[in-house]
Parts: sequence; C-alpha cells; structure tokens
Amino acid sequence: MAGNNEQNSRVARRKSQPKPPKKHWFRRIILSLAALFVIGVLAGLALFFYYAQTAPTVKQSDLVNTGTAKIYDQNDKYLTSLGTNDHEYVKSSNIPSTLKNAVVSIEDRRFYKHKGVDYYRILGAAVGNLKGSSLGMQGGSTLTMQLVKLAVFSTSTSDRNLKVKAQEAWIALNLEKHYSKSQILEFYINKVYMGNGIYGMGTAAKYYYGKSLKDLSLSQLALLAGMPQSPTYYDPTTYPSYATSRRNLVLEAMYDNKVISKSQETAAEKVSVKTGLTSSGRSSLAKHEKTNKILDAYLNEVRQDLLKKGYNLTDGEKVYTNIDMDAQKRLYDIANTSQYVNYPNNGKQTFQLGVSVVDSYTGKVSAMIGGRKTGNVTYGTNRAVWTSRSNASTMKPILDYGPAIEYLNWPTYKSLSDTKYKYPGTNISVHDFDNNYLGNMTMREALVQSRNIPAIRALQAVGKSRAKIFANNLGMNLKTVNYANGIGAGVSTLQVAGAYAAFANGGVYHKPYYIRKVTTSDGVTTSYTSTGKRAMKKSTAYMITDMLKGVINSSTGTATTAKISGVYQAGKTGTDNYASQYKNKVPSDAVVDSWMAGYTKNYSVAVWTGYDKSTEAGGYLDTSNEKISQQIYRAMMNYLQQYSPNSDWTKPSSVGTTKKNGIEELYVVGHLFSSSEASSGTASSASSSSTTTGSSSTSTEASSRSSESSSSSSEAASSSSSAESSSSESSSESSSSSEASSSSEASSEATSSETPTADTNNTTEGQ
Repeated sequence: MAGNNEQNSRVARRKSQPKPPKKHWFRRIILSLAALFVIGVLAGLALFFYYAQTAPTVKQSDLVNTGTAKIYDQNDKYLTSLGTNDHEYVKSSNIPSTLKNAVVSIEDRRFYKHKGVDYYRILGAAVGNLKGSSLGMQGGSTLTMQLVKLAVFSTSTSDRNLKVKAQEAWIALNLEKHYSKSQILEFYINKVYMGNGIYGMGTAAKYYYGKSLKDLSLSQLALLAGMPQSPTYYDPTTYPSYATSRRNLVLEAMYDNKVISKSQETAAEKVSVKTGLTSSGRSSLAKHEKTNKILDAYLNEVRQDLLKKGYNLTDGEKVYTNIDMDAQKRLYDIANTSQYVNYPNNGKQTFQLGVSVVDSYTGKVSAMIGGRKTGNVTYGTNRAVWTSRSNASTMKPILDYGPAIEYLNWPTYKSLSDTKYKYPGTNISVHDFDNNYLGNMTMREALVQSRNIPAIRALQAVGKSRAKIFANNLGMNLKTVNYANGIGAGVSTLQVAGAYAAFANGGVYHKPYYIRKVTTSDGVTTSYTSTGKRAMKKSTAYMITDMLKGVINSSTGTATTAKISGVYQAGKTGTDNYASQYKNKVPSDAVVDSWMAGYTKNYSVAVWTGYDKSTEAGGYLDTSNEKISQQIYRAMMNYLQQYSPNSDWTKPSSVGTTKKNGIEELYVVGHLFSSSEASSGTASSASSSSTTTGSSSTSTEASSRSSESSSSSSEAASSSSSAESSSSESSSESSSSSEASSSSEASSEATSSETPTADTNNTTEGQ
C-alpha cells in the first residue's frame, strides 16, 4: 500500500512540474523573413540614394529637343541641318488630345496619377522579371522616366542596369516637381525617335503623311504613338503588317483606357495603315541627304567648330556660314563627275583629292571638299584638312623665298647655286626630280622651275628660326623646322590656301573660318570674324606674287596646265617623291602626292591629289596623272573668276623694278643689289663676298642704278625715298639685314647636327 502511494506521488510530482515551452519554428521563420525584408528594403533605399547622389543634372535644354542646328549660306539662304532630317518642334497647344491620349494609353496609363515613378508598375515589372516575361526593367518605366532616358541615358543594353534605373527614377521624381504633366508629355512627343533619321512625332507626321499632327486621323495618330517602341519594324511603308498590328494594339489600349469608344476603335482598325502615306517626305529626305553629301566636308568642320564654341547642336541654332553653295556644287561636280576632269581608275584604289577655297580678302572658307566617290557616308574623311601628307614645293614661298625677301631684302634676281648640296649638318644630299644640277640661277628662275637646292640654300641663309616665325604667321603651325621642311611639311590644303591668300591680299593674313554668326533659339546672336594681321611687308607679298605668276605663265613654269587665258593669277605646284625604302617598289616616275595652290586677288585655291594608301598596290601617282591637281584647280578657279572682277595687283611704292638680262626684275626699295651682291653665295662668287652697309652701300646702289636699266628715272628716285603706306611696315622695310650677318647665321646653323624628318629625307620634289 505504501509502495503504491509512493508511486502515485511520483506521478503526481511529474504532472505538477511545469512543461518546457513549445518551439514556434513557424513564427521564427516569419520574423526572420520580415527582418530580411526590412534589411533588404533599407539596403535598397541606401543603394538607391547612393546612386541618386551621382545622377547627372538635367537642364531644360536637355529635355526640349527644339531641333538640330540649321545651316545657312553666305547669303543667309537656308541649306540644311546638321541632323539627318529637319526637326519640327510642336508645342503642347498644337498637339492633338487624341495623340496625347494614345501615347498615355500605350506607354503609361497611370501617367496622370503618379509623381514620376509608378510603384505599382515597378512591382508588376518585378513580378514579370521573376516569371521571365518580356516586361523586365523597361516595363517599370513611366513616360517621365522614358523622357529621362532619351535626354540623359540611352536605350542600349549597357544602360539597362540597376544604377541607371535608380538614377532615372530619381531624376524623374525631380522633373515632376519642376514641370507639369503637359510639359513632360510635350517634351516626350518631340524627342522620341521615329525611324529614318526622324526625331519627334511632329516631324514624323510631315515625313510619312506630309501633314501637321492636327490634320491626321485617329488611325494615323495611333500608329505614330506606337512607333517609338520599334521605329524600324513599325514603319508603315516598309513593314505594313507589323505597323498594322502595333496600331491596333494602341487603339485597343485607348479603348481600355476609356478615351475612345468601341465604334471608334473598330472604325480605325478597318483603315489601311498605308492610307494617307506620301512620298514627299522621303523625297525631302533624299534631297536633304543629297545636299548634305555635297556639303559633307564643310559641314563636318562647321560641326566641330560649333562644338568648340560651346554649342550643343540640338537647340535649333541658326548657323550662318561663309559657304558659297554654287561654288560648292561646282567643286563637288568637278570631283565626282568626268565633265571637267578625267580621273584614272586603276581598279585598286580610288583616286582622291582634298580642296579648299578661301576668300583672299577675308579668310572666309567659300568651299571645301574632302574626297571623291566616298559613298553614303556622313562626316567622312576630310582630306582638305589632312596634315599627314607633305605639301611639297608649295611650301617654298612660305618657308624659303618669302622669308628671304622679308628679312634679307633679296631681289628677284638674287643668284642662287643649283649645285651639289647636302642638308646643313648632315651627309644627306638634296636632289631634284631630274637629278640634275643647273648651276647658278636667279631666285625667280629657281622658284618658277621649282628647284630644290636653291630653296634650301635660301632657307639656310634666312635661318630656321626666322623662317618658322614667318611661316607660322601664315598659319602653318610648325612646332619645329628642319631644312627638309623647306621643300615640304605636314600641312593641309586649308592652311596652304590661307597662307597664299595673304600673298594675294598684300601680306595681310586672315585665319580661314567657316562661321560668321550663330543665333540661338532664345534669339541671342553671336558674330564671328577673322581679324586680319599683317604677316609680311607689302613688298614681300608683291614680289612673291610676281614670281609665282611665272610658275603658271612662263614656258619653263611647272603649272602651265593651270593657266587660264586672261586671268591674273599666281600659283605653285608640288610633288612629293617616295622615300628610299619604297623606290624599288614603284615606277621611276612615281610620286606620292601632287599639289596645286594658286590665287587671284579674289580667291585662293589649294588642291591635293593622291591615294589614301600610297605604299600599297595602286597607291602612286605618275606622269600620266600628277597634273590632275592643276586641272582641278583650273576648273575651279575658272568658275570662280566668271563671277569676280579680274584685275592685276598694284605694285607698292616699296618695290622697284630693274632690267636684268632683258627681264624686268623686282627689288625692295633701298636694297637694290649690285651684281656682286646679287651673286653673293653662288658657286662663281668669292666666298668672302658680303653686302656693305651705311654710306658705302648707298654709293654702291647709286652706281648700280646708273649702270643698270631701271624702269624709269622717277622710280629710281622713289627707290631712295618712298615708303610703305603703313608706318610700321615703312620702319621695318628701311632696316636692312646685311648679307654678312645672314651668312654667319647660316654658317652657325650649318654646323648644328640635324637630320631631316624621315618622310622628307628622300624628297626629290621639284615641280
């Protein structure tokens, strides 16, 4: 009995002891998930605001696509735009409510309810991502976010990531604080891409239907509203079946959004998607493309110039250029037809060219072409501004003979020696195209016949430092000068045309320029010009011009092909030979480049011809085509002179004339060289020959005047007293540099160790 009681008491004690709590695993899981969710949300918010801090700033100009820059010619006539098509901006008041409803219905039905970000839509897009549907992150974008994408980001895959989406959302939230729904919708409708190079639905209406938005039907507006999703495939002219499906989807969305009735939807769906389409838009685009093709090189330079000036090219700027469109068309035809020039076709490479036309008086770039037979390219290679090819002997007036007249007062009859010669300080011989030596000749003869050795001798006499200053005052932008540059350096046709324009303009240089004024969309006009600067004395410009006339008109000149009967012009040719490592790979008469640069008082024209890949098959010029540069020049200058006055240059009072061997030669007044002075430095003269200065120089000049045949006694008198009209020029003209000092400078330079650049070491250019 006692045992049973004891057993019962144990059972009772066990029952009376408290039971351990049950493990609530389910509640723990829920709490853990909730905690993770909160942490995830906080982390997401932290990441969102982190990305938001680096979001770009958006200005109204980024949102308002008022149109690409419009280009006008020299007479303020509209030519084209810098975009692929003219853009028509439509204000909100002129956008039909039907189009607004269509856009909102298909793109963002809750547009008028959210504040830039639609959280319901984002949630739906997230679910779509989990299900693997096509909604993805794009599906969460509101119209405002799409506008941000168009204005700041892009539709490329690289911009479809969490960072960009966060920044889009942040910017969209801020936009909604500063702009009304009506403004945002206006921005979007004018900014979306509509295919065929068209931006904005207003422009698309003109392109596809030849009408304004307000004149389109429900069916047509529904199609425009649906096209931005895939402009290429929803083009009604190319893919009418796809376009029909997309339009009907928009109409269905409009009905679901209760902005049209069922009967309106049904009636619009029955209309053929091709109804109302016109070819006028495509014709306009074709005309636009043709104009841009003719202008391509010029437009490319204008575009780059505008960007440098700080314009963004999308604000509808009106850009007034210096282009002469008639001249540009003629230049294009000269380059791309056989009407004016017969171009070779070697079946391996296309014969190429680059041409610049500059107004001699102002520096305005009147026309330019960067190549021929270039195909359908936009902003293609502009060979007119290439600086990778040598300008060969067109450099001689700029770096050799111009400085010799400017600083050493050389007369045109200054004698130079065309004998065996090496670049100073080297063992590299200078050669001419014919590998001959013609002995002593005048500076005029050397320039007319384009002899290389006399040119380098002139550069040596002047000194590289002064020659560099002279050349850079003419826009050559040479960082260094070596003696080989005396017969060519890497400069463009535009630079050469600008420099030669200074010779034509009495020594005043205008940097070539394309744009004369720009008017922005807010009506602010900024004017541009090129201020003329005196780059040389009038005497230098006139004497160079007088010698360069002979290059074209003399029977021994190298540019006789460029001659135009009755036209007063001056010019210089240039051909660049192959370097030694390529000579055995091309014919003996092969050259790399052929130039012709010349000018009248009105225009300066520089032409480069050659092949892009000169060291590859079919990349060389020869005697059969190296004069094509002259033919191009002649055809262009002949056209220009038809509409310009034809007058000769007037000799300034600082230039005197004298007869030498029956030829009328020129000299700088006050520096009439005697026969011994003129021949100083030639092979036949004494090495110690030098020019005297002071009273003895005056006496020598006086005696030489009496023994030589001067043009007139009055001119002889004026030679001792006349001065340039410019006081500064008069002062510089009257200061004479003695030949002795220049010779010593040349000697000191000759002792310097210098090796000409590789691409000109073997130049044997002489034409």
